Amino acid sequence: MADNKAPTESHDISGDNTLSSENENDSGNEVSIDSLAQKVQESLSLGKRHKFWETQPVGQFKDLGNASIPEGPIEQPTLLSEVKQEPYNLPTPYEWITCDMDSEEMCAEVYSLLANNYVEDDENMFRFNYSKEFLQWALRPPGFYRSWHIGVRVKSSKKLVAFITGIPAKIRVRNDVVVMAEVNFLCVHKKLRSKRLAPVLIKEVTRRIHLENIWQAAYTAGVVLPTPITTCQYWHRSLNPKKLIDVGFSRLGARMTMSRTMKLYKLPDQTATPGFRKMEPHDVPAVTRLLRNYLKQFVVAPDFDELDVEHWLLPRENVVNSYLVASPDNQEITDFCSFYTLPSSILGSLSYSSLKAAYSFYNVSTKTSLLQLMNDVLIVAKKEEFDVFNALDVMQNEIFLKELKFGPGDGKLHYYLYNYRLKHVLRSSELGLVLL
Repeated sequence: MADNKAPTESHDISGDNTLSSENENDSGNEVSIDSLAQKVQESLSLGKRHKFWETQPVGQFKDLGNASIPEGPIEQPTLLSEVKQEPYNLPTPYEWITCDMDSEEMCAEVYSLLANNYVEDDENMFRFNYSKEFLQWALRPPGFYRSWHIGVRVKSSKKLVAFITGIPAKIRVRNDVVVMAEVNFLCVHKKLRSKRLAPVLIKEVTRRIHLENIWQAAYTAGVVLPTPITTCQYWHRSLNPKKLIDVGFSRLGARMTMSRTMKLYKLPDQTATPGFRKMEPHDVPAVTRLLRNYLKQFVVAPDFDELDVEHWLLPRENVVNSYLVASPDNQEITDFCSFYTLPSSILGSLSYSSLKAAYSFYNVSTKTSLLQLMNDVLIVAKKEEFDVFNALDVMQNEIFLKELKFGPGDGKLHYYLYNYRLKHVLRSSELGLVLL
């Protein structure tokens, strides 16, 4: 299992270099076996990159296109008594700890490690800055296991120098609902990157997940590993173009002035949809029904119940925003949209320290067009002073991306399943799962 993103590579938080509409190109929603195989060949020239993954129960490149291999679990569960009972060995100066994310002190330590050492873009201009509130939300869903929040300390100084997490999730693959772990936040302190701690962290979180009788996992990475179930692209919609250009997130398009650019991305002051409002606790059952019905159409998607919806989608300040459309006639909830807040530290600017980014989460359109719904979401995000709105080309997002002046980023995000094989690579539009 791996983390949500490779610890030293970005899934394009630096963004689209040309947020001007004059430079849009087609992201290519079709992911062909041929193009994936070509990427694989390019990556294999990097030598030993995949030695670890070739020992794991994951789809292997050599099996691509082999229709005789069945879908489903690659290895069957073993007896729990046969799962390694003791933690894996660490180099002598280090020790394992379980990170109690209920503790403000522990949460601050984890925040500090990630804020200084987690995912940066390729040019080292931006670094993800998950807030403490976000981390507590992301790591404590219904039924979470504290033992899956794993840290590595220096024995002598007690300094936290590495981290990895898992959370439980019910994920439907075609018609089968599988209890999985979502593995995320693999982070090793910059000074220890040569110590080969990452594979030990992955093996240790896998061991602890197996101890709970869970044998599959989902994760993402910004690099090609064996073997993605799909490859997605980030798209970026400028909300504060002057700031984005000033800090190098985007640049002025050809033949564009700053004033023309600001006019291009200007949004209305008010939302357009009658009955558009913030989600409230009493909406949970209706939103759950709407979301479950919508997600049925995708090959891989979460199997949310009301407890999940309450946790993941009820608004939390500076963490997650959710809105819905309640019919003015009968208050029936017909549409839903949401985004989460993930700022990035700006590393090279004298004028700005933080980039406030919104990330599209789950959106359901039944009566209101998805285009109008998402335009209303952009208006709300702009009012709340977000600088940029990001969206993957998953689910039905492709409907609104170009129309609403999103520009394609230059990074890819690859989705993976551990110990579960799909016969064919999915189109990103067949994926109904967003991992934080």
